Amino acid sequence: QPLQTHLPPDLAARTIGADAAPAEGGRFVLLWVRAAMRATSNPALEAAIALARGLGVPLLAYQALDDRHPCASDRIWRFVLEGARDLAAGLEARGVRYAFHLARPGHRTPALRALAGESAAVVCDVHPVEPIRGWTERLAAASRAPVVEVDASCVVPVTETRSAPTRAFAFRKKTARARKEWLGWEPEEQAAPERFDGPLPFEPVDLSGDLDALIEECEVDHGVAPIAHTRGGTAAGEARWAEFRDARLGRYARDRNDPLRPGVSRMSPYFHFGMVSPLRVAAEAERIGGKGAEKYLDELLVWRELAWHFCHHTRELDSLGAVPEWARETLADHAEDERDAAYSWDRLAHAQTGDRLWDAMQRSLLRHGELHNNLRMTWGKALIPWVEAPEEALRMALDLNHRYALDGRDPSSYGGILWCFGQFDREFPPARPVTGTLRERTTDVHASRIDVGAYDARTRRVTGGAPRSIAVVGAGIAGLSAARALADAGHDVVVFDKARGVGGRTSLRRGAQVTFDHGAQYFTARDPRFRRFVDAWVAEGVVAPFEARLGVVDEAGALAPGGEGDAARFVGVPGMNAVAKRMSEGLEVVVRSRVVDLARDHGAWTLALEDGRREGGFDLVLVTAPPPQAAALVADHSERLTRAARGVRMEPCWAAMVGFADPIDAPYDGLFVNTGPLSWACRNSAKPGRPAGDAWVLHASPEWTRSHLEAGKDEVALHLVEALREALGVAGLPLVSESDAHRWMYSLAAPARDDGALLDAGAGLGLAGDWLAGSKVQGAWLSGRALAGRVLASLAREAESEPVPAPW
Repeated sequence: QPLQTHLPPDLAARTIGADAAPAEGGRFVLLWVRAAMRATSNPALEAAIALARGLGVPLLAYQALDDRHPCASDRIWRFVLEGARDLAAGLEARGVRYAFHLARPGHRTPALRALAGESAAVVCDVHPVEPIRGWTERLAAASRAPVVEVDASCVVPVTETRSAPTRAFAFRKKTARARKEWLGWEPEEQAAPERFDGPLPFEPVDLSGDLDALIEECEVDHGVAPIAHTRGGTAAGEARWAEFRDARLGRYARDRNDPLRPGVSRMSPYFHFGMVSPLRVAAEAERIGGKGAEKYLDELLVWRELAWHFCHHTRELDSLGAVPEWARETLADHAEDERDAAYSWDRLAHAQTGDRLWDAMQRSLLRHGELHNNLRMTWGKALIPWVEAPEEALRMALDLNHRYALDGRDPSSYGGILWCFGQFDREFPPARPVTGTLRERTTDVHASRIDVGAYDARTRRVTGGAPRSIAVVGAGIAGLSAARALADAGHDVVVFDKARGVGGRTSLRRGAQVTFDHGAQYFTARDPRFRRFVDAWVAEGVVAPFEARLGVVDEAGALAPGGEGDAARFVGVPGMNAVAKRMSEGLEVVVRSRVVDLARDHGAWTLALEDGRREGGFDLVLVTAPPPQAAALVADHSERLTRAARGVRMEPCWAAMVGFADPIDAPYDGLFVNTGPLSWACRNSAKPGRPAGDAWVLHASPEWTRSHLEAGKDEVALHLVEALREALGVAGLPLVSESDAHRWMYSLAAPARDDGALLDAGAGLGLAGDWLAGSKVQGAWLSGRALAGRVLASLAREAESEPVPAPW
């Protein structure tokens, strides 16, 4: 018999796919939890219970987070895991087994597919956006068990409409009868079926343990911090609703559009993940009545559900194919119009446009994970004249919203952003430059209606407690990565470095006629978290692809084409230090300041500098120097960090910088050398943006460097130039016009650790560097961001025991 025969009529009316028969021999009904993370007022849960009871099999509830999700971050993971704690307790109280799979290195198994293969049916809540929509379709295609979707998010279920609604007034009218019938309805709670106690194809996480420790294991963006004033879970969500309902719902119609008043409910994250039931909230608001409740219900039941029904019936949500034809046409007609500016993803994401209101709005997303709905429209429309093409502007708006907002990837936020591009709207002629006949909504006009200074000040608040004063030792990639993320979160950061400028091993050396990247020669960006920034720097012209001709010299001295994998290679322009310079913009960096000692008194750190100066008053010190130097600084303050740093052996490397009077006739621009003194040779002048002239950087092998540690620079250069001649297999090289050498005492970890970063929160100390994450530029960047994430998570924990003010 079809599954729907086991469902009460009200639940059957909210389901998709229940006309299928159960899989024969299924051991249980699987409830796949997605956007309905609650144990009460949950149609998906009640449908799963009804099916399990009707089929006479147990019920298993399953939920997962996979760190390969495109917007995975500490912020989202912490919110969901906090919610999962409440859900686990609620389901346990109802006698339902709940297992949470946290996919991460060492724990990546196709658990959902395996469970579906054993089930009689899979029940899940409707969530009509990617990637969940695609996951659902692929599971349904691969599984013998039918996949049943249940609308647990809308009062008027998506099954009530047959096409995508495009205007609010029409949707309001068309669904009026259904809304009247469904408003006030909640599914009847049923007794749980038999509990499933069989083995699982994965190891469920212990949600009662340290959530931050679990998140540290995940390959998510650790620089997007948890939000202390918005905790995940049903309890936190219901408390927020109760406070709004009792104190501010009556004034909603008057206050809702003012971002400086506490006029909105701020419930969207809890609705997005289904931690609070929109069905119950709507019923309560309807019972209260009044102008405020009426307007709130119009927003909740018409505008919110308009977006849900639209997304359910629309496939192309992430492209302009989702907006009306007139909007596509007017944007296409003006696609070539001159733009006011052209901002990269990096500058937009980190609120660096110079438009005070827009930057404050973006900072609200960046720091607080939310944006007042009335401002979101202005925020989204501003991107159209700031991004090269309309399609890219839409992608940028969706990316920024999904990445930072706790309600990102929700049908409601899709609706709001698509409205900026003409969806649910009409034309407003005459046509204007760039935006054509789209409704105009500029930041200048919006700024005239609010106190921008007050709003800007509010968005600058950190999410928990007061801003911390943080010293970062080392202005290389790791140090700047950590500093950037912490400054973005609102903390006061000062970076100290012994060199004349930023860069560390991406530093640049200037010769008489040419320049040399004498440390890191290029970098790859295999990790999508890093690649996102690299692509933005390419767009800015700070980074360029290095399409080098690469060769390999084998152990026998034979020269052949080859290289280090097939990943794209990048270089800074005009030198490798361009990346560090870009990362340091807006940061306080103190150069020519070697830190020689640390002292802590009453919780405050003081840094002793080599020239006798002392810089104090820091709450935390983050050391990104090589392990021997880091160990020396933290030795008296953290046994754990000292032991870790001392346990890493660093290889040295002599680097020769050689300019030739005439170009070397070589078939390759870069050589990996596996014999003799050399390990690498590169024609530096072959990199984009370098001065004319044949400049080569020659890196010695660790073995040769160790045996020549005390050699003079001229001797090192002579030896390595001769090794280059031998590697190329030529009789002679052109005349050397200039040369120099630099000894990197701590070049590469042998081997690197895989901790990512290390934080001793009690001591107020942390360590980061490529030696903790792979000995590459990418590893350094990831390590610094991971350390920032650990600091921000620690500060969020501290705020848990204190009242945390909302951003407005």
